[in-house]
Amino acid sequence: MSSLSRLFHRTFSTGTTTPNLISPSNDLYKERNLKRLVQKFKAHSESDRFRTKTGIYESTVRRLANAKRFRWIEEILEHQKNYKKDISKEGFAVRLISLYGKSGMFDNACKVFDEMPELQCDRTVKSLNALLGACVNARKFEKVDGLFKELPGKLKVKPDAVSYNTLIKAFCEMGSLDSALTTVDEMEKNGLNPDLITFNTLLDAFYGNNRFSDGETLWGRMMEKNVVPDILSYNAKLVGLVSAKKMLEAVELFKKLGTEGLKADVFSYNALIKGYCHEGDLEEAKRWYGELVKSGRAPNRGTFVTLVPFVCEKGDFNWAFELCKEIFIVKCLVDVSLLQSVVDMLVKESKIEEAMELVQLGKSNSYSHYKLEMPSGK
Repeated sequence: MSSLSRLFHRTFSTGTTTPNLISPSNDLYKERNLKRLVQKFKAHSESDRFRTKTGIYESTVRRLANAKRFRWIEEILEHQKNYKKDISKEGFAVRLISLYGKSGMFDNACKVFDEMPELQCDRTVKSLNALLGACVNARKFEKVDGLFKELPGKLKVKPDAVSYNTLIKAFCEMGSLDSALTTVDEMEKNGLNPDLITFNTLLDAFYGNNRFSDGETLWGRMMEKNVVPDILSYNAKLVGLVSAKKMLEAVELFKKLGTEGLKADVFSYNALIKGYCHEGDLEEAKRWYGELVKSGRAPNRGTFVTLVPFVCEKGDFNWAFELCKEIFIVKCLVDVSLLQSVVDMLVKESKIEEAMELVQLGKSNSYSHYKLEMPSGK
């Protein structure tokens, strides 16, 4: 066969070109059968190019984790050790450690870490950070401090800012806030400066745990270090002000965002909405919800979980009904009990038509857990 003939044969032979028209990411994304998904993932892994696609690994493992198919996560990730050229690279091994951590499979993450030397893969501070991160993601917070103390000496590596930030995160998640502060001092003694991630982690913990004064001290410390706060920093402070019942100051801080070159997000609005709900001020809560919608940002689960029970408590069943319809419009995941409580209240208030509309929306909704029912006899 001539070169030209071979070219035409490759171009027009449907038997050889059709599979190549479907990218691996689309092929895996469209596969609904999880067992076939695992089989296809392992087959695609034969391609060097496929193994560079971090996003495909993330999305596939996340799907399996959401379905609690942990055995299949182990199957596809252990399979990756067959690719000797890749598994001998620290970045590839770190990916497996991180994916196991995000799936809550910390023992598997440890196994990969321990096997790295026999896989001819060097372990540096990058591996240390991956294991610490996997520990936090798997919510094994109590183990992080021990690993932090043990591994640097064992590996002969020096912890960096990421290492310290992960340890601080673990302490904050455990509620050991004073230990988190001590870790910042230790960090500075070792020549490392706390960064925005450090401060945001601390601010979120201190303001969120009603330690407003300590949060303010940290804010001042952040300013002294010339660390520029971002929207996460301001949201943490908004939560702190609201918890301290300083609503006027919270509103002033919210208004300051624009002058700081920052845009409020849904969490910024939620903080003010929650504050006014706690104060029992329906009109202000309603006004700030309106501002949220006007901003073009969609309300989220936190918005509805805060507002709906409060609105029902205040007896504004018409708005509660509208809020529930909005939950369906924005496809927000909330507990079905939240919606069912509104259906029950609408029936109690003789708003049968509205209650039935929510029930019908639940039946037509793509989320199968929204199975709403009319109260008995209605």
